[in-house]
Amino acid sequence: MKSLCLAVSVLPAALLPHVAQADSAPGLQSIGLGLSYSQSPYAGADSSVSPVPLVRYQGERLFLQGLTGGVHLIERDGFGLDAIVSGRFDGIDADDFGRAELAENGIDRDLLEDRDDGIDLGLRASWEFAFGELQATADVSGASEGYELALEYGYPMDVAGAKVTPALKVSYLSDKLADYYYGTLSDEEARGVARYRPGSAVVQELALGVSRPAGERWLLIGEASYRHLPGRLTDSPLAEGDAGQLGVKVGISWLFD
Repeated sequence: MKSLCLAVSVLPAALLPHVAQADSAPGLQSIGLGLSYSQSPYAGADSSVSPVPLVRYQGERLFLQGLTGGVHLIERDGFGLDAIVSGRFDGIDADDFGRAELAENGIDRDLLEDRDDGIDLGLRASWEFAFGELQATADVSGASEGYELALEYGYPMDVAGAKVTPALKVSYLSDKLADYYYGTLSDEEARGVARYRPGSAVVQELALGVSRPAGERWLLIGEASYRHLPGRLTDSPLAEGDAGQLGVKVGISWLFD
């Protein structure tokens, strides 16, 4: 199934959002565990490896897909509308910045504050006839008070018994969100940190997702992605200066009836 998405936040709804499972009866559909590796955009910060729960529950109205949950509001005539909630894990502790790397950019690490993770809340609409998906969310945690818009297109294909999905995503970060995660904060500037506010920005991402059955009950999944940051973000004194970020996700799920 092709997919076309328009979103107001990059939602970590599942380890592999491009890998769809076959329709089944309401209830717990699958459970598993994955690992996510991602390069950090921040100066001197280490790449991260994190466990990711792979849980898929589908009820009459409620659903849970990895790190995204929600409620089906409308389902009729090939159209669906969901209210969704998901975590945003873009934050970083000030101590995780590299002191030497920040010093080269003219910043004393001791003057910085943490960037907190957030919670995104929004809407996701889909049309079967258009093979598409529309999402709209905002950060309701108060961390950034911003939002993100994303247009995503994926094309699943069956290749040698596996489902392979190349995808392209273009995201728009609001000025508040970009300023919070890539700019300096007012309290930091009051301590003497030079002001930097990138403003709104557009981020591009390419991904390749793969899922393959392993026996009757197991599903192996994986995804490789490349995220390209624009100059106004990589020019930040908090950033590493590298425009590209690589990510890899792998996992295995047990499928229920």
